[in-house]
Amino acid sequence: MRSGIEYKVGNMIYLSEAQTSKLISHQLAYDAVKQAFVAAIADKASLFPVVNAQGANPDEMFSLKSAATPELVGWKTGSYWPDNHKHGLPCHGTNVFLLDPLTGMLQAVIAATTVNAYRTAAADAVAVNYLARLDAAVLTVFGTGHQAEYEVLAVCQVRTITKVYVVGRSICKAENMAKRLVEKGINAQVCDAKSACEQADIIVTATTAQAALFEAEWVKPGCHISAMGADKVGKQELPVALYQHARLFCDFAAQSIVIGEFQHSRNIAITEIGRVIDESVLGRQSDDEITIFDSSGIAIQDLFVASHILALSQS
Repeated sequence: MRSGIEYKVGNMIYLSEAQTSKLISHQLAYDAVKQAFVAAIADKASLFPVVNAQGANPDEMFSLKSAATPELVGWKTGSYWPDNHKHGLPCHGTNVFLLDPLTGMLQAVIAATTVNAYRTAAADAVAVNYLARLDAAVLTVFGTGHQAEYEVLAVCQVRTITKVYVVGRSICKAENMAKRLVEKGINAQVCDAKSACEQADIIVTATTAQAALFEAEWVKPGCHISAMGADKVGKQELPVALYQHARLFCDFAAQSIVIGEFQHSRNIAITEIGRVIDESVLGRQSDDEITIFDSSGIAIQDLFVASHILALSQS
């Protein structure tokens, strides 16, 4: 086995992390995730309950998300082993497994740790492109970790962002992230939560929070919010009071109300973003409307992105 080279075991194809990280791009992820959102609302699509588990130690975690469409069947595993950095290994790991939909035989294994960051950010970009105002120019991001930076870069692909405000619990980490964004040609600076919200046309939350990161009254009319962090029971990034003043969208409603941001409220109207993309439901209806998108992360996204990468590797 050579690192970065596609190889086969029988008829099964394996793509290594080295190869997939070269093949992935914001555009590929955007196109695949957009298709996935539409596929998720089709009659023949099935998304199964998420399995969350842990390793031998309580802080070692892994999950399994699975789905099936007439064309794609499979699952994604994601892992978090916090002590890996002591051994020079990444703490996060992701692999996608594709089955042949006709036979159930293992078709491909796609190493997808870097791919997963692009895939998650692409969901944000799709939502922004369909729900944010066309003239949205000021972006506020809550979070200073690995994923938050990808979110900013993806949003900058679909809107002309002139200013990015970085909000984080650690000033040092926030400053470091702002510096990295500036080095990529993005006008970014650290800001407090209240001021950053009050100026934002778009707010992105990419944290592991378990309580609201800001107050509802700080959000100005016309703002779009993408909540990217809630993917497990107990997680929360947004103030529930904001829901009554906004239109609510998500990747997959049945999952969003169980492990996503909308687990914290009952009897709310939620629209799946796929219905906006296929034009069966209107997205933003006025410049003053507040829109919220909850991304709990669905397996169909992973299958579509993996399939696009597999096809590109063989072209």
